This record gives sequence, C-alpha cells and structure tokens, in this order.
Amino acid sequence: MTTLLEVQGLQIAFDGATVVDGVSFSVAPGECVAIVGESGAGKSLTARAVIGLTPSGADVTVDGLVIDGTDAAAFGEREWRSLRGARIALVSQDALVSLDPLRRIGAEIAEPLRLHGRVRGRAALAARVRDLLTRVWMPDGERRVRQYPHELSGGLRQRALIASAIAADPVILVADEPTTALDATVQARILGLLREIADSGTGVLFISHDFAAVRRLADRVLVMRHGEVVETGPVADVLENPQHEYTRQLIAATMHEPRLSSSFAASPVLTVVEASKSFGETAAVVDASFSVAEGRTLGIVGESGSGKTTLARMIVGVEKPDTGGLRWTGDRRVQLVHQNPLGAFDPRWTVGRSLREALEAGGVPRAQRTARVAALLAEVDLDPALAARRPAALSGGQRQRAAIARALAADPEVLVLDEPVSALDPSVRERILRLLTRLQQERGLTMILVSHDLDVVGAVADDILVMQDGSIVEQGATGEVFSTPQHPFTRELLDASASVTP
Repeated sequence: MTTLLEVQGLQIAFDGATVVDGVSFSVAPGECVAIVGESGAGKSLTARAVIGLTPSGADVTVDGLVIDGTDAAAFGEREWRSLRGARIALVSQDALVSLDPLRRIGAEIAEPLRLHGRVRGRAALAARVRDLLTRVWMPDGERRVRQYPHELSGGLRQRALIASAIAADPVILVADEPTTALDATVQARILGLLREIADSGTGVLFISHDFAAVRRLADRVLVMRHGEVVETGPVADVLENPQHEYTRQLIAATMHEPRLSSSFAASPVLTVVEASKSFGETAAVVDASFSVAEGRTLGIVGESGSGKTTLARMIVGVEKPDTGGLRWTGDRRVQLVHQNPLGAFDPRWTVGRSLREALEAGGVPRAQRTARVAALLAEVDLDPALAARRPAALSGGQRQRAAIARALAADPEVLVLDEPVSALDPSVRERILRLLTRLQQERGLTMILVSHDLDVVGAVADDILVMQDGSIVEQGATGEVFSTPQHPFTRELLDASASVTP
C-alpha cells in the first residue's frame, strides 16, 4: 500500500527525559489517521516532529521519516523549508495566534503560493485565493480577503488557516486540535471539510483529545499516554471494543446521558423579562425572557455570536439591558467563573494572593484569610501548597479549579460559568463537572452554565436555553429538549454534537 507519511521509532526528549518513546505509524493517500490522548501524552510533539517544528532544546531521534518518498530523517531547517507548506502543511489549534494579526486574510493565504512559486501574476494569485476560500466554504469570500484575523469568528479563522495550509497542494495535512473550543455546528463543518480534503487524496494526520471528533473524521487511531502508543487500530474497532483501560476511560469521559431533572418546583431566584442588548447596529440579545430556579443549573447554549455570553454578562451585572429587565429575588451574591482562567488571574500574583484578595473583598478578616485560602483550595480538590504557585505553573485543570475557588471565596449563592471546560481534556473536564455537581449539592448553589458543548450542558444542567442570533429559540427541562427538540436549530445543534456510541 502506498504511503505518504512513514514514521518509525520516533523519540523526543528534553534534558534527558523522554516524552515521546518509540512512536511508529503511517498515513496513506486519502486516509485520516488520528492521534488522541490527554495533555502531556506527546501527541502534539509527535505532530510537530513530522513537520520539523519541534521546540528548541528537544532531542529528536527517528529510525525513519519518509514524506512523499523523501527521506526527511536528517533534514535541517533549510531542507524543511522547501518541504514544509509544499508537501506537508500544518493547521494548528489557535488560528488567532497562527494568523498574522497585521496581515489581511487574502495575503496570508497567498503567501505559500508565492513562496513555492505555484502561481505567478497578481490576477492569477487573486483567483487562486478566491478558489481556496470557496473550497473551505468561506462565506462572502470577496469581503473576507480584505479583513484581518480579529474581524473573523473562530470558525472563519480556522477555515482561513486551512485554506492557507492547502494552498500549495501538500500531500500531507497535519491538523493539531483544529476544532478545540469551536461551536458544535462549526466544529462539524470543519471536520466535514477535513474529511473532504482526505477524500480528495490528501493524507491527514489529526491530533485531538476528542473521541467524538475522531469518530466522525478518522479511519485509524493511535491512543497515546505518557509518550507511548497504548492502543492502535481502525476507529470503529478501537471505539467499539477498546482493549486498554486508558482508552476506555477516554471514551467514557466523552459520553453523558442528559440530566434527569427533579420534579421539585423550586422558586425562581432570577426572572428575566424581555431583556435586550445591542452594540451599535448589532443586536446581541433580543427580548430574552426566562427564569432561573433556586438550587438548579440552567444551561445556555448556542453558536458564537448567538448572544449567550452577553446574556451571562447581563446576569452578573457587567452589562445592562437596553430594554427589559432582570429581577432578583432578595439580595443574591453572584460570582463569575471565566472561560480562560490564565487570562483572568494576575500572572504576577500567586494563586494564594489572588484568593486572599477575593476574601478581603468579601469582608473576611485578615487573620482568617490564610486558613480560608487553604480550605477553599481543599474544597476544589487542590493541594493547599499550590497557593504558593503562580497561574502559569498550574495545569489547565488546576487553574480552572483555582478560578472556581476564587469565585467561592465570596460565598455566592449564584455561580455563572462561562465555558468553564471548553479547552480541557475529557478526563480533566469530567473531574471539573463532578466537582461542580458536588459543590452545588454541598453549598446549595444555583448555577448558570454557558457552553457551546451540548454534551457538557446535558451532564450538569437541569434546564436549558437555546440561543440563535440573539434570541431564545427554545427552552425547557434538559431531558425534554434533548429527547424532543422543537426548533430546527436545536435539532441542528444536537445532530452536530452527536457523541460517541459505545
């Protein structure tokens, strides 16, 4: 069988510590091979190694690395530059970082065409860029070529990045977590696009921690843990009959049954009546009306731009509605848990100092703050010794727990969580969701969870709002909405987020 990419015995080490150990695989024309695993498994380092982009300080050895018939095992940077982009290309996770913020989208896509001499002449170059945008289903391509990356949504930026990667017709496309944190419908479109690219004859190496995405896209899968491949095989075989316990854990962490709501009728703590909010000519939230019951969890779902985050910001008082209103029952302490805890914490402060500041704002006497910091960290299952670390020294899951601890410092009655697990690995995400459920039971919290992930919302929410273009198009008990969706957009979201079946 013809192969476009052949990797044998790949090893990567830093300061003598091996982080990728003996990885071997191949990718054939028209085939998608996925590598899955948690952060630290070595999957992204493996992907970077096959494109010659491992970090400085990495000690890389490989028994064999053949790309489209070319032996690249001993390549230096000069040789890689001639190969990279022309025969093997990368689509990375964060398109906003990968795209030059000072360069228009059209120029970004045209660059590999110029570098590799694939198209000559301004008119031919512009036509090729338009063709590429059409191929990646970029809406309103004529306008997009003149825009900068920050003017595009996450899904459109990712399409632009894919267009740039395939511009010079590489035979291998390496896609490193290309759909992380994208909405379910956008993710489904990107995965469909990558499948089309594979079906056209390109070999695709897909890096992910999401087994649901792997099932939709890949033909074969390698499961990595601690730098080693622990299981490999056709996707259907591995997902339906996993042999390794770690594989079974990863698959289980991506499956949740919709939460069955209690029939107990709790009184509302918040009632929202026809609240609307616009920014200039753009209507972010339109006539939103709903209530939040005490001690329950309300999930708010929708695509980027649907208005869910603006609605959450109105709930916590950061934004005020232009019309309509929000009415709380009694005096309620409301706290927000941000989507990106690394950005929400002061990077210069230790976690302990950030928590002490929150306790001070909550009126806790100075003499009690150190003990309360330790108690808060223990409550979210963190070692109190981590109080001495800065946020950058924590893992993603640890930072998210610290962010929850800081929100709890003021003893809130209502917790608003904006995409709290969107970029976490499945098993870490599962632990955070269990933590939230436990905290709700122990503290009697009312929670409002904003997410694009219906599987996450289904796992923890009693009730759900579905938003589209600023309007609430459907609401009700989670189990009922999931089992009998009434609105076409809700059905589209559920179809797009169909999870892995055992």
